[in-house]
Amino acid sequence: MTRLAIFASGSGTNAEKLIQYFSEVGDIEVSLIVCNKVKAGVLDIAERWGIPSILIDRDFFYKSDQMLFELKQQGIDFIILAGFLWMVPPYLIHGYQGKMLNIHPALLPKFGGKGMYGMHVHEAVKRAGEKITGITIHLVNEKYDDGAVVFQATCPVTSEDTPDDIRKKVQLLEHRHFPEVVEKVVREKFHK
Repeated sequence: MTRLAIFASGSGTNAEKLIQYFSEVGDIEVSLIVCNKVKAGVLDIAERWGIPSILIDRDFFYKSDQMLFELKQQGIDFIILAGFLWMVPPYLIHGYQGKMLNIHPALLPKFGGKGMYGMHVHEAVKRAGEKITGITIHLVNEKYDDGAVVFQATCPVTSEDTPDDIRKKVQLLEHRHFPEVVEKVVREKFHK
């Protein structure tokens, strides 16, 4: 069994899609939710699905390698960042080199980097007058939104679209593609 940890900071819609998807796969499971916000919806999702969760603070995450130790203790093989808003520290990236994916709500390298998350991205896409946007799923390295791109999908943006309309289109892409891409990457790493 390949064990996944999902790191999330918010409502957890992508986390829930991943949990649902992998509940039917058999040899890959979501085994842990890691969150950095006390009232984040993803914690409710973890409880509803009976998945253990860890609530972390900055000291625990950044000032020692305790997070790596905890993940190894839990037998975690692969990390998925699904709306996790903190920069991942180098010790964790090195501990899971090539075994950590992030999803970004735009077509990187455009609209990426520090501060480019959630509605900030969709507002920037609208302001720039983009005709297409989409999602990028990429490996994680030590820079925001900079790792090797694994997958991209696009959707049109019309002049009438509001940032919220763009968000809805992008979220449909996330929910449609993220679980399958995660499975493909995990299988390439662990099920050759």
